[in-house]
Amino acid sequence: MTGKLLTLEGGEGAGKSTVLEAVRGMLVERGIDVVVTREPGGTRAGEAIRALLLDPHLRGMHAETELLLMFASRAQLVREVVRPALAAGRWVLSDRFTDASFAYQGGGRGQPAERIAELERWAADGIAPDLTLLLDLPVADGLKRAGARSAADRIEMENAEFFERVRAAYRARAAQQAGRFRVIDAGQPLDGVLAQVREAVAGFLARSAA
Repeated sequence: MTGKLLTLEGGEGAGKSTVLEAVRGMLVERGIDVVVTREPGGTRAGEAIRALLLDPHLRGMHAETELLLMFASRAQLVREVVRPALAAGRWVLSDRFTDASFAYQGGGRGQPAERIAELERWAADGIAPDLTLLLDLPVADGLKRAGARSAADRIEMENAEFFERVRAAYRARAAQQAGRFRVIDAGQPLDGVLAQVREAVAGFLARSAA
């Protein structure tokens, strides 16, 4: 098999960490060499940028600054991790990728989609996910889960209306690119979530092997 890029997307409290581990396990069981990473972050430079982006003391950060920092981290990740792995025939599994910018900085912050798309062309350099799992659940449920797990970071401190816009942007993007996205009902019990995830990934693996 050639290298593939699989991404997980979703709002706060959607359970991406648990699903990420489940997908990684599925790939490893099938003998696939997989690199696991995250956004923002995934590299030394990216993790430093992540610390800035999530710092709750930087509430005054402008939307344009946030957008550019997100893509700075992404540019480094693509060149240092993603592109070399794919070129070597490895698979990459990422907790978020460019769709997150269309949802958070686009839907949430109101940055123009054309601006985000231009940055995507530059920073992602033609690399796009082969499969994206969107973990979707009501905003109130997600915020309740996130609040129970740790202190809120800068983005988690936004109000519910912000996250409603994020969710709407994610769902609209999934509808527009239905061939790549698989929407997972993350509001159901974990067993149900993982069953949907396994079905989606198994179907993608079958298509990739055909």
